[in-house]
Amino acid sequence: MTNDESCRGVCVKRLANRFGAWHKRRYNAFTPIEMVVVFALILVLTGLVLSTAGYARKKGARARAETEIAAMSAACESYKADNGVYPRETSSTDLLDAKVSGDPSAYQSASLYLYKQLSGDSAANRTPTGKGYMQFKPNMLLPTGGIGAVTAIADPFGNSYGYSTANQANSNNGYNPTFDLWSTSGLATNPGNPDTITPQWIKNW
Repeated sequence: MTNDESCRGVCVKRLANRFGAWHKRRYNAFTPIEMVVVFALILVLTGLVLSTAGYARKKGARARAETEIAAMSAACESYKADNGVYPRETSSTDLLDAKVSGDPSAYQSASLYLYKQLSGDSAANRTPTGKGYMQFKPNMLLPTGGIGAVTAIADPFGNSYGYSTANQANSNNGYNPTFDLWSTSGLATNPGNPDTITPQWIKNW
């Protein structure tokens, strides 16, 4: 073997060793810039997942509210078939007007009256004794947790459903001549001018 060939072999070996060492150093650890990029990607993906999950929960809550409003409306029809009138109380349901009230905290009196009439639980102690037209699940009642006297029928957003017979008392109030039943969809804001809130409610009108 000549000196040139020997030198060439040694040089190639040295170069290979150096490249291997550089390759190991290069890929055994992240540089600061790479770490920033990775964290940024993780944050973006986390945001996308959370926003999608939030949208799915909201959509599910709206679907449940629509189902519950339909069930309570059907129960009101059965109540009317037996009693000749829809559940109505001059001191609560007649006074609640969906056209002007967007605050669920003002709905509880009328909502409680509706619960008593449809459930047969006149004492609101979660133990029906009279004729019922609808069975309410514990998560449909306030306060939540299934204990304590019922204060209202809860929508999936944690607020009271609105129930009104204001139109029967005054045709200028309310929307339906029978009854109004709605959820504010978690938008506890009084309708403004122009009204962008009420169209987002889940309602029977």
